[in-house]
Amino acid sequence: MLMNESLTKLSKFFKLEADRGYDNRAVVGGLKRMLDPWKEQAKQENVPEPIIQVVESRLRDYSRLAPLSRKEALQGLWNRLSENYPDLPKDLFSAEPSQESAADTPPTPARSGSAPPAAVEEPHPAAARPPVEQPDSGDKKPAKPAREPEKPESAGPPLALDAPLTTIQGVGPKTAKTLAKLGLSSLGDLLWHLPRRYDDYSQLETINRLWYGQEVTVIGTVESADLREVRGGRMKLTEATISDGTGSLRVTWFNQPWLLKKLKPGTPIVLSGKVDQYLGRLTMANPEWEPLEQRQLHTNRIVPVYPLTAGVNGKWLRRVISSVVERLAPRVPDPLPESVRASAQLTTLHNALKQAHFPDSWEALKEAQHRLAFDEMFMLQLGVLKQKKEWEQLQTRPLPVETNWMESFVRGLPYQLTPAQQRAVDDIRGDMASKTPMNRLLQGDVGSGKTVVAAVGMGIAAANQSQSALMAPTSILAEQHYRTLVGLLPAAAAIEPSRIRLLIGATPESEKEEIRQALEAGEIDVVVGTHALIEDPVRFKQLGYVIIDEQHRFGVEQRARLRDKGDNPNLLVMTATPIPRSLALTIYGDLELTVLDEMPPGRQVVETRVMFPRERNRAYTFIRGQLEQGHQAFVIFPLVEETEKLQTKAAVDEHAEIQDQIFPDYKVGLLHGRLKQEQKDDVMAQFRSGELDVLVSTSVVEVGVDIPNATVMLVEGANHFGLAQLHQFRGRVGRGSAQSYCILIPDEADDTQNERLRAMAATSDGFRLAEMDLDHRGPGDFLGKRQSGFAELRMAQLTDIRLIEKARKEAQRIFSMDPELHEPEHALIASELERLWTIEKGEIS
Repeated sequence: MLMNESLTKLSKFFKLEADRGYDNRAVVGGLKRMLDPWKEQAKQENVPEPIIQVVESRLRDYSRLAPLSRKEALQGLWNRLSENYPDLPKDLFSAEPSQESAADTPPTPARSGSAPPAAVEEPHPAAARPPVEQPDSGDKKPAKPAREPEKPESAGPPLALDAPLTTIQGVGPKTAKTLAKLGLSSLGDLLWHLPRRYDDYSQLETINRLWYGQEVTVIGTVESADLREVRGGRMKLTEATISDGTGSLRVTWFNQPWLLKKLKPGTPIVLSGKVDQYLGRLTMANPEWEPLEQRQLHTNRIVPVYPLTAGVNGKWLRRVISSVVERLAPRVPDPLPESVRASAQLTTLHNALKQAHFPDSWEALKEAQHRLAFDEMFMLQLGVLKQKKEWEQLQTRPLPVETNWMESFVRGLPYQLTPAQQRAVDDIRGDMASKTPMNRLLQGDVGSGKTVVAAVGMGIAAANQSQSALMAPTSILAEQHYRTLVGLLPAAAAIEPSRIRLLIGATPESEKEEIRQALEAGEIDVVVGTHALIEDPVRFKQLGYVIIDEQHRFGVEQRARLRDKGDNPNLLVMTATPIPRSLALTIYGDLELTVLDEMPPGRQVVETRVMFPRERNRAYTFIRGQLEQGHQAFVIFPLVEETEKLQTKAAVDEHAEIQDQIFPDYKVGLLHGRLKQEQKDDVMAQFRSGELDVLVSTSVVEVGVDIPNATVMLVEGANHFGLAQLHQFRGRVGRGSAQSYCILIPDEADDTQNERLRAMAATSDGFRLAEMDLDHRGPGDFLGKRQSGFAELRMAQLTDIRLIEKARKEAQRIFSMDPELHEPEHALIASELERLWTIEKGEIS
């Protein structure tokens, strides 16, 4: 394209702006002032509309950018224009700004006395200076003026992110101790102390155009300010009148008398806050404010709001973080090579950090958050792939069985396997016949028949003179598995009942010792237990197969200790919590996945109904009818005892009323998490044997309890539970031949609030409910204790399927090219991965 006058004029403006250090004074009133006349001229000269729009979008918010961001914005814009107009000068920004330019001049303290941003001091052992102690409020006693952080990205070697906070001017030992309450102990902690939300004060308005309720920024001059006492002298009110030529605004601050010294008549200031009304006049109460001359951190922009603690002032922390971000962000090495950034269309890490803290626009913030979230998910996926590779490199003794043995086992079962169970059995048989140890997640809804699938592996192990261990999270569940296996394995696998043992906390010590000796001698084929299995005295002669039930209830160390009792034994982890596929691929991507997605024939569908609080008597009348037929019922409450914070019913308080007032003719038991394990086991034994008719409980009955005679599950305060958890409750009934029911009673008859509960009534598909739960509540209910495999996610959402797939794709691409991450461009990825992951030999999910 040919050059024209409008672009020549633009080049002159940009050159002058660069020479002035990007102070936005190349044009009187700022570059934005020249936009309208420039657009008219450009249109007359037939400059393409897309180019005009690009120039307008870059310059419209130019005044709100920091000098370094302004430089990047103009250079980026000029590079784009140069692509379309090759005759434009290429060296427009080659000259450095003069030493007197605004960008290099240290900010002077504003006339109002407001403190400039704190500066990061580079640690220098030979010339250390005592830190200036930071006051509790950044407005009461301003920190000493400090030099502005350097801007260039090549300003020196990378600073130590683990440098203590006392290297920041204005932070002494006392303040550092206070910041430690926020988990902040180093410069790196501050850099990653991301805002919890943002206030949008970027909308600049004149006073005559303000309206009630508006969140806005106003630039004006102090006309008058005075201090008066209100409420009998108990409160001091600083009151100022601000004018901008179009009108005046009354502004008040409560209990901040020191502001009077700063708000001198004639001082230009920037105010940001919500417009209020008093006696028909528009006002602002306690707005954020700062002098017009200094860089705006608290006003006239999208303002970050950080987590705080007592003794830390938000304004002060914002200033400190700003100086740290300005100084450190450009120096933080970017672990992602250019190939990954280009392929995934990501911004640089230093830009993401700057925009995440002090965004220039909502679009820039979204782009920054996406980059930081991608990094977390990318590292998570790489860690998962690395663990899977390490597991696949392990060797174990193969445990094969012939087809006729397999057919004999299946014939010995009391029922026919479903197609889904048969596929799972084939997976396990194939894994155990391999030299690579099995590492498989068996996922199945409540009642889908996971235990019998796990039992196949026990039979295979026994046929190869190997032992099996099943670890369950509770004694109740362990006993339940034990009874099931004693009913299955003798007939199906010819394992004698005496060679199947139960080892739990309540097992008598003499029996424990007998079991320990028999395990070490190889006289026991299958042991079922709780964490008692991982105690040091327990040793196996030949442990070849480990099953972890409800694996999210165990920590990594507990699982590793059981696995280490054998020589790389085959591992099967089971869960009855349906996990959405996106989550399974992310968190459990190092395991092979088997899903039991169909129920055994004859399993009753539990009829589910939502009833409002006013219908509670009807619900209890229905339960009475079931009790009269000889059945039993659960009544679940969200709390053990009532609290002031949550206005909902609690188990301990309601138990007495249910026993005395509602079901005086029946026996009502009480179960909750504060009882000792022996007490819990005793209550459950009474309920299972029929000594108790109704069990009042908290969520401790969620997992695995099998009471075939129970036909009603009533959940009070159902709105406090997730759908996945409610589905687990529902799975506690319907395990016998009688029709069963689940009744959900929320705290209030609120249609919007109870929409989720209606989904429970509409479907019995646990996977569908799990997807809904993930969208609504996040991944917490699915994660359990899996915390050492990866760092806590700050930005990434495990509901973001597109992000997961993008990160997984890039991680697989890098891993396929360089699985050991030995290439120079992957060195930073390798070190970051080492920092985030605690990878032990073969450790899994």
